Amino acid sequence: MLTAGIDCGARTTKSIILKDGKIIGMGAVPTGSDQETAVKASLETALEAAGVTRDELQKIGVTGSGKKTVKSADMEVNDIQAMAKGAIYFYPDARTVMDVGAEEGRAARVDDEGNVVDFAINERCAAGAGTYIEAMARALNVGLEEMGELALKSGKRIPMNAQCVIFAESEVVGLIHAKTDKSDISRAIHDAIGGRIVSMIRKVGVNEDVAMLGGTARNPGLVDALKRELRMEHLCIPGAPEFGAAVGAAVMAAEEA
Repeated sequence: MLTAGIDCGARTTKSIILKDGKIIGMGAVPTGSDQETAVKASLETALEAAGVTRDELQKIGVTGSGKKTVKSADMEVNDIQAMAKGAIYFYPDARTVMDVGAEEGRAARVDDEGNVVDFAINERCAAGAGTYIEAMARALNVGLEEMGELALKSGKRIPMNAQCVIFAESEVVGLIHAKTDKSDISRAIHDAIGGRIVSMIRKVGVNEDVAMLGGTARNPGLVDALKRELRMEHLCIPGAPEFGAAVGAAVMAAEEA
C-alpha cells in the first residue's frame, strides 16, 4: 500500500509518502500565494526522497487550511482528524493531542483507534499560535530561532496580561523600556501563549500521554512553558512534528484505499 498525505498549511506545505505503514519520503516548501504549486513541489520532493513516482500512489489525502484548493488529491481529511491519526501513528498510547501551527492551535481527545472524542480550536486570535511568537520576536529584535533558547535562560516569571497581539507588542515594548532582561521577556511571552494553549487542552481533558504536533513543537521555550503549565515532565513530540497532520492524512488515505 503506497499513499501520500499533504498538509497545505498557512505558512508551509508538507507532504509524506507512506508505504505499508512506514514513512519513506518527506518534503516541505513555503506555501506562498499559490497553494497548488506548493502542493506539487512538496509532493515531488517527497516522491523523490521515497524513490517512487506519482503514478505508483494508490491514494492521496490532503488536509490543512488550503485543502479545498487542492485539485490533485483523492480525498480531503478534516484537520482535527488528521492531527489525531498522526499523533496515534507516532504515539499509540496518546489520548490527548495538540497541534499548534502558525495561525491556529487545536487540541483533541482521542480513542484507541485515533477517532476524535472531543476537540477545541483557537482560530480567532494569533495569541494562541506561532504567529504570536513571531510578532514578539520582532518586537524584541531577536531571531525567531533564538526565542525559545532565550526563554530557557530565564528563572523569573513575569505575567503578560494582553491577549491581543497588538497590545502584547506594546506590553513587550514597555518591558524593554523598563530595562527588563530579554530572556525574562521571552519567557513571559512563551508562558502567555502556553497558558492559552493549555486552557484549550483542558477543555478536552488531559491524559497521561500528551502528544504535540506542529512546527512550534520545535520551540524549546514553548515546550518548556507547556510542560510547566500542564505540570508534566514529558510531552510526546515526534522527530519532525510539523509533518504530523500530513502523516494523519496519509494514514486515512490508506484506510480508505
